[in-house]
Amino acid sequence: MTLTMIIGIDGNEANESQRVGIGEYAFELIKQFENFQFPISNFQFIIYVKNKPINDLPKERPGWKYRIVGPKKLWTQIGLPIDLFLHSPRSDVFFTPTHYAPRFSPVPCAISVMDLSFLHFPELFKQSDLFQLKNWTRYSVKKAKKIFTISNASKGDIIKQYGVLEDKVVVTYPGIKFKIQNSKFKITMQKSKVLQERFNIKKNYILFVGTLQPRKNIVRLIEAFSLLDKKDIDLVIVGKKGWLYEEILDAPRKFNVEQSVKFLDFATDKELAQLYKNALFFVLPSLYEGFGLPVLEAMKYSCPVITSNVSSLPEAGGNAALYVNPLDTQDIKEKMALLLNNVKLRSELIEKGKIQVEKFSWEKTARLTLTVLEQIVEEK
Repeated sequence: MTLTMIIGIDGNEANESQRVGIGEYAFELIKQFENFQFPISNFQFIIYVKNKPINDLPKERPGWKYRIVGPKKLWTQIGLPIDLFLHSPRSDVFFTPTHYAPRFSPVPCAISVMDLSFLHFPELFKQSDLFQLKNWTRYSVKKAKKIFTISNASKGDIIKQYGVLEDKVVVTYPGIKFKIQNSKFKITMQKSKVLQERFNIKKNYILFVGTLQPRKNIVRLIEAFSLLDKKDIDLVIVGKKGWLYEEILDAPRKFNVEQSVKFLDFATDKELAQLYKNALFFVLPSLYEGFGLPVLEAMKYSCPVITSNVSSLPEAGGNAALYVNPLDTQDIKEKMALLLNNVKLRSELIEKGKIQVEKFSWEKTARLTLTVLEQIVEEK
């Protein structure tokens, strides 16, 4: 590696105030890259964005620069490639935390593919989004020198679907953004003003965190919740509206639990911390996940976990979660009833969760990513 290796990065997903999924992944990697940069580093970074960088992104300084590139429409297809050709000094490699590589790039590229849910469940996506995902991802996978993904399950999917060589796909597990919490510091419902004043949560509750979209299997979760014998608890659903969410919002009425299901939309990190800490347990019954980071976030805050036994979720949960068949509403209901009534099992899952989360860190993810980008440049 030369002493002045320049890495270009697509920073648009990180340049959002409310980040989930790819946005969180991009933001955490960028923060780690900036940490590695100083006080001394062999890397220089150019972060390409459509809009002015927001305040919580790392500030510009020597070796760390932002380039605002237009036009915003067809940015990946037109604006970014032109700038990569014309801007000096030119990046040695370009990395995007999304599926989409720039077309006609003069430098080698690496992309990230979180999962292939759009191929497994095409009926759950808008047609316009599906067309773009299928066509742009196929092109980008073919063009990229390396493909980052966040689980071995997703790696196997990518190899099978696109016929790429195994060594072209690199697994970099995501990390955990929250600080470790010991269960003895668990805040009681009475002490949490955030829950009572901000969200009007006054009962014990089961927690779900994720974007409102069909793949998250929230309708079955609400149906399973409606079958529980105990009616003195709430189901709290935290997540922004994604797509095809109308059936989800109508499910509490359909299953006659309107008074016990709360939709909270987006929550800040501090608010999520309170929600995880105080939940009886967390449930993520997704049909498919590239990784399922909320599983580890719940464990970090000593919150027992129920999740699906499919795709990458067993990689995230290890032996520290209770697993369900996401297509079986009765199974989801029975596992929730088990945790509600078994304090010992909840305590065992909490202790196992503390061990499981120690396997994952954003620093590890970022260091491996940089190592692979360095290899791409050396092989040019």
